[in-house]
Amino acid sequence: MTSDARLAATLAEQAGQLLLRLQADSGLTGKELGKRGDSESNALLLRELAAQRPDDAVLSEESADSPARLSHDRVWIIDPLDGTREYGLTGRTDWAVHVALWQRGSGGSGEITDAAVAQPALEAVYASDDVHAGPAAERAVILVSDSRPPQFAPAVASAVGAELRPMGSAGAKAMAVVRGEAAAYLHAGGQWEWDSAAPVGVAAAAGLHASRVDGSPLVYNSAHPYLPDLLICRRELAAPLLAAIAAAHSDSYGGNR
Repeated sequence: MTSDARLAATLAEQAGQLLLRLQADSGLTGKELGKRGDSESNALLLRELAAQRPDDAVLSEESADSPARLSHDRVWIIDPLDGTREYGLTGRTDWAVHVALWQRGSGGSGEITDAAVAQPALEAVYASDDVHAGPAAERAVILVSDSRPPQFAPAVASAVGAELRPMGSAGAKAMAVVRGEAAAYLHAGGQWEWDSAAPVGVAAAAGLHASRVDGSPLVYNSAHPYLPDLLICRRELAAPLLAAIAAAHSDSYGGNR
C-alpha cells in the first residue's frame, strides 16, 4: 500500500494538474474560475480518498462537515484550492492544494502525521516524507496576508529587524518559509483547520517551528475546526518572534486576517 505521505503528495499533485488544466482550457477567469476550481479539485480528492482510504474520515473546506469524524482515528484535512482569489487572477502563482492526515495517538489526542502542499504554478510538491528547509535568506522577511495582515505585524517586524511582505495562500507562504525565501509566516484574526493543517505538517517535517501566536500547540480535528492564528518560522527565530508578538499584544491586540 502507498504510504500516507506519498498518497497525500500524489493527490495534491493530481488536483494541482487539474487546476492548471482548468486555467488553460475552461475559458473562465476570476471568481467563476475559482468556484469551478474549488468544486472540481474537491471532487477529485474526495473520490480518490474514498477509493484508497475508504475507512478514513475527511474534513474539507468545500464539503459539509460531519461530527462523525470526531470518533475516527484517521481524518484527512484538505483544502482543494487554497488561495481561490489568487488562482482566478492571471499570472498569480501564490495558490496551493493542501492534503493532510490527522491521526489519533494512544493517549487519545492527535496530530498531523502526513501532509503535502502542491504549488502547481511553480511545478512544486512538498511532502512530509521528503522535505528539507532551505538556507536562510540574507534579509529576514515575514510573510503576511496580502488582503488582511495582522495589525500588530509591523511592530513585530520592527522588533526583530525584518521586512513585511504580503502573499496569498497560506500554503504558498508556508512553503516560502520552507524554501528559505522568508524567515516566518505570521497570521492572526481567523483561519480554519484546512488552511494550515498541510502547511504545518510539511513545515514541521522540515524542522521548522509551528504554533499559535501565543506559542501554544496547534490542535486539529476539533468539533469547531477554527484556528484563528498561526506562526511558522525558522526555529532560531521562534523565541524572539513569540516575545515580539506578546509585546505587541500587550500594547494593543487587533489581529486581522
